[in-house]
Amino acid sequence: MVKVRNHSPEVVLGDLRFGEGPRWHDGRIWFSDMHDGWVLALTPTGEVTRICHVEAEPSGLGWLPDGRLLVVSMQDRRLLRQEPDGSLVTHADLSDLARFHCNDMVVDGDGRAWVGNFGFDLHAGAEFCTTELIRVDPDGRASVAADDMAFPNGTVITPDGRTLIIGESYAGRLTAFDIAVDGTLTNRRLWAELPEGRIPDGICLDAEGGIWVASPLGNQCLRVLQGGEVTDVVDLDRGAFACMLGDDDRRTLYICTAEDSHPAKSVSRSGRIERVRVDVAGAGWP
Repeated sequence: MVKVRNHSPEVVLGDLRFGEGPRWHDGRIWFSDMHDGWVLALTPTGEVTRICHVEAEPSGLGWLPDGRLLVVSMQDRRLLRQEPDGSLVTHADLSDLARFHCNDMVVDGDGRAWVGNFGFDLHAGAEFCTTELIRVDPDGRASVAADDMAFPNGTVITPDGRTLIIGESYAGRLTAFDIAVDGTLTNRRLWAELPEGRIPDGICLDAEGGIWVASPLGNQCLRVLQGGEVTDVVDLDRGAFACMLGDDDRRTLYICTAEDSHPAKSVSRSGRIERVRVDVAGAGWP
């Protein structure tokens, strides 16, 4: 058994309401300050730029092949597209497909997006139910890609574009699918179960096939191998909700942390972006 390596993070940015969906793009870490309504971009030296405001709360981020930004608009269940003039337009209306608020998303190199949703009113304490993962093609056509998902959340796609791996938060597991040429998902299977007391929120993939998993339960970010072995742990003093490998060598793990994900409690602005250097570079999408 591999000895688990522990890492100590540093705080890069604070005073956020609730950071989510970090992505390394164009030399910066982009993320959504969800409950504050802003998509932001952060340089490695700590400079912050406001990219756009999303009234219905932004979450997952990605880019079309031509460079236009895609942003999940959670509460109205839309996927927005930012045009060259900075305006936001509807790329896809998912309100007839998504059971409840849309959430995280991965966009592949062809501009095909997979969008998860809560499935139930989490913050109001509604009863849990499974839900669907939605595929949005580059032209904006949307369809259900998979159903019976236990809170589909952070998602990655392997560098060859042939495998999608997604965290099911309410099942404590990572689930894999094969991706057909037309985007159809097949061969659903267990990729890894997380240790007891940990759940997957945001995730990212590295070049050796390991997946970094942000777990708000246990205040940790874990590097997990297929089958469930944990090789690395980052301990934090608050919940870890998402992570992304960035910097020019893709060996800096950026982590979105906060004391609570509930919108009402986020007014304390406990959200942070923290980071730690790791051994293996990022790979695949996002």
